Amino acid sequence: MTAERKAPLPPRWFIKLAWKVHRGLYRATGGRRGLWPARVDKWGTLRLTTIGRRSGQERPVIVGYLDDGPNLVTMAMNGWGEGEPAWWLNLQAHPEADVQLAHGPRRVVAHAATGAERDRLWDRWRTLDKELDNFARRRSMETAVVVLVPATKSAAAEPDRRKP
Repeated sequence: MTAERKAPLPPRWFIKLAWKVHRGLYRATGGRRGLWPARVDKWGTLRLTTIGRRSGQERPVIVGYLDDGPNLVTMAMNGWGEGEPAWWLNLQAHPEADVQLAHGPRRVVAHAATGAERDRLWDRWRTLDKELDNFARRRSMETAVVVLVPATKSAAAEPDRRKP
């Protein structure tokens, strides 16, 4: 019996540092650098602003994404570490969020893909990252595939859920 091959992954401290530097670049340049659009053969980056589930405060994070028609698709992978990322926990409590793309802002409503939708979107990610399944096996839980759907006018007109 052979041991299952583990995909090479940088140390956790390096992954955290890389995302901090990325967010710092975005802030230091006033948003002119740090975001890029997704392409057919490459994922893009977006800035997602959620509402904190306990604090009620805005919580921005930069995540990778794919386009799926009008929707944006990301994964709640937490840098392939254990646990759910805070932004995903926030979206589960308050699904409405703001997204800043390289070409402009968008209001979205989030949901976790399930069933055939999840399988299809996971396969799309797999075409861009051949190690996806190996990285996902490092986690004790299934990695959520998160779909960010453009908010309708009625959803956009809902009251602001931030705490005063």
